Amino acid sequence: MKIIILGAGQVGTSVAANLVSEANDITVVDHNPDLLRELQDRFDLRTILGHGAHPDVLRRAGAEDADMIIAVTNSDETNMVACQVAYTLFHTPTKIARVRAQSFLDQPKLFGTDALPIDFPISPEALVTEYILRLVENPGTLQVLDFAGGRIRLVAVKAHYGGPLVGHELRTLHEHMPRVEARVAAIYRQDRAIEPQGDTVIEADDEIFFVAAPKHIRSVMSELRRLDRPYKRLIIAGGGNIGTRLAGALELNYRVKIIERDLKRCKRIAENLEKTIVLHGDAADRDLLLEENIENTDVFCAVTDDDEANILSAMLAKRLGARKVMALINRPSYVELVQSGAIDIAISPQQATIGSLLKHIRRGDVVVVHSLRRGAAEAIEAIAHGDETSSKVIGRSIENIRLPRGTSIGAIVRGDEVLIAHHDTVIAAEDHVILFLQDKARIPEVERLFQVGVTFL
Repeated sequence: MKIIILGAGQVGTSVAANLVSEANDITVVDHNPDLLRELQDRFDLRTILGHGAHPDVLRRAGAEDADMIIAVTNSDETNMVACQVAYTLFHTPTKIARVRAQSFLDQPKLFGTDALPIDFPISPEALVTEYILRLVENPGTLQVLDFAGGRIRLVAVKAHYGGPLVGHELRTLHEHMPRVEARVAAIYRQDRAIEPQGDTVIEADDEIFFVAAPKHIRSVMSELRRLDRPYKRLIIAGGGNIGTRLAGALELNYRVKIIERDLKRCKRIAENLEKTIVLHGDAADRDLLLEENIENTDVFCAVTDDDEANILSAMLAKRLGARKVMALINRPSYVELVQSGAIDIAISPQQATIGSLLKHIRRGDVVVVHSLRRGAAEAIEAIAHGDETSSKVIGRSIENIRLPRGTSIGAIVRGDEVLIAHHDTVIAAEDHVILFLQDKARIPEVERLFQVGVTFL
């Protein structure tokens, strides 16, 4: 595809890195020459210097024959106007815009061909908030990702000594829980992928990805580790868009405190939230954390816009006794550095966002994409179209489908029914198929598998 990306910041760079590796024709537009130079040094793509919403700049970027425009500058207004210009002057088929302000997102009538012609508005802040909410609702998980509107979830968890399944073969999972439908989709041992087989022995510290209905998640987790007790007390460091959204979503069911350095923002947050306690101060202030009983805090979540501040405050909170600490980290190199250290969960806004973009770029009918393990792996929800003569999957049992190496089918959603995949499960037309890919490079093979042949009318 020919894709124009407006904005070479953290989100734009992450999107470009993901898309250029898949043989797309990428052009990045930004008004900062240093950012563009850095991108050109790292990736095989074109760069255009200029304002992304200006018609002449879009024309130089190739908007006249572009398949898609992804506007992810730091300005909502620039992103929205750029989509309007691309639609009106260049008839660009697909237009995606980053929209951060909740006041815009609360007005769905704004987005459409008769208003602002944005096909898919995306909000990284909203996606990150949802991501953290899932982690809070499922104590002990590393990732919790929704498919089929939340009816089935992919969960990542680290196996610990003492879990009934640790030290035993994977096939014993069904023996332990005959009434629980679940499937292990992937195992990572010391960052190396292991193909899950019935005779695979689970070891302590394995990172396990499994598929299950929400009601069965804790049952499966109890086989892999001692269950964490439900969280009650949370401290959020940072009262920006993410921190405020997160507190608003949690305050009715949890005891929530926000620590914010800006006094004016503190007052504004206190006015907008009902039960959250808003504290004016520095989240890396040891005395403040001790005063707020950090040792009795279940989750400390640092979500300021400063990576270093998030890392340091989370490490301090962990040292002072917080049960679980999370830190929002933009720089990929930092994520890799801290993920298995003093910080329990490093949250990457780029990884949370990229999936919502990739689903519009995948060939075949792909409705959900989740980027995993810092972009190396993916989980997707694809719809099987066609019939037995035109499709490579319809009418075939899973054991007879030639899946790419390192790819597994975890579940199938058929109408209102969720089926955990087994070797003899047969795929029918219009099934939603949940796949896990250990290697993202296999995506084109999966796309071809779900494309309909020319014989289908």
